[in-house]
Amino acid sequence: METKPIVLTGDRPTGCLHLGHYVGSLQNRLILQDQYQQYVMLADVQALTDNYEHPEKVRENCWQVALDYLAVGIDPEKSTIFIQSMIPQIAELTIFYLNLVTVNRLKRNPTVKTEIQQKGFGESIPAGFFMYPVSQAADITVVKGTLVPVGEDQLPMIEQTNEIVRTFNRIYQTDILKECQALVPKAARLPGTDGKAKMGKSLGNAIYLSDPQEVLLKKVMQMYTDPKHLRVVDPGQVEGNMVFAYLDIFSPDPVRVAELKEHYQRGGLGDVKIKQYLFEVLDAQLSPIRDRRAQLSKDLTHVQKIVLNGTAQVEAVAAQTMLEVRKVMHLDYKLK
Repeated sequence: METKPIVLTGDRPTGCLHLGHYVGSLQNRLILQDQYQQYVMLADVQALTDNYEHPEKVRENCWQVALDYLAVGIDPEKSTIFIQSMIPQIAELTIFYLNLVTVNRLKRNPTVKTEIQQKGFGESIPAGFFMYPVSQAADITVVKGTLVPVGEDQLPMIEQTNEIVRTFNRIYQTDILKECQALVPKAARLPGTDGKAKMGKSLGNAIYLSDPQEVLLKKVMQMYTDPKHLRVVDPGQVEGNMVFAYLDIFSPDPVRVAELKEHYQRGGLGDVKIKQYLFEVLDAQLSPIRDRRAQLSKDLTHVQKIVLNGTAQVEAVAAQTMLEVRKVMHLDYKLK
């Protein structure tokens, strides 16, 4: 019988999921769960690397992100949702992997370098944050993941995971760990509503899947367009205009979007009209998600049971992986 390839994906529970997550990964996961054995991880340990002073928020966000997963359509009968910190084998495997990676190699990881700069750590880099690429390698390999949906900025992490796998297999003369492949979404990263390259909670430029209709309307009406388009009669610029950037991705009618662009460029079309259309487009997509989320929120205990049941399943898989790892490392001390 053919074995399905294993997908490992997930998010850091630092807040509810936004449209950037939806475009970048959630839509992919809905497709993948019908084709692969998919594990969806709530990466709370990784979230703690820069939220360690507020663990209670990370805990609460785990349940909120789980609500988002289920509301979007992640099916617990097809995908296994689990909590990272409840799989002790991940921490154990991370410790073993740390012996296979040098400090200089971690310093050269482009993703880590960029995030250190973005977060302004300077020389005060928490060790947990610095070595999270190694932890991420353990996340993937503890379930023997072979496909990992990531953004382009995460490609160095997959490269480093595969380096660790090759080193482990070479040193311990085994093939129990498998290299993984990155799956990068076709859609480009969704920019923030303010025109910045990245959408994020800390930047205050995100539209969340859970946003009520009135909040969604307010955010759309405040979106960055063309600052030189002061009067309706003036020609407007489409490039760099966030309303059109979002319409290109979310509108089901590309012909209408093309007509709106042409009208906007020649003048006579106001920002309010195109924003109103974008609101209608986004609300049509988010309304069913919002409704399902509200329904699920009425029984949070049920949601928690889904996640905890998934976590128990993953722990069994991880325990088997560690039996194999310990055996090839000659750390299986139990009497035969």
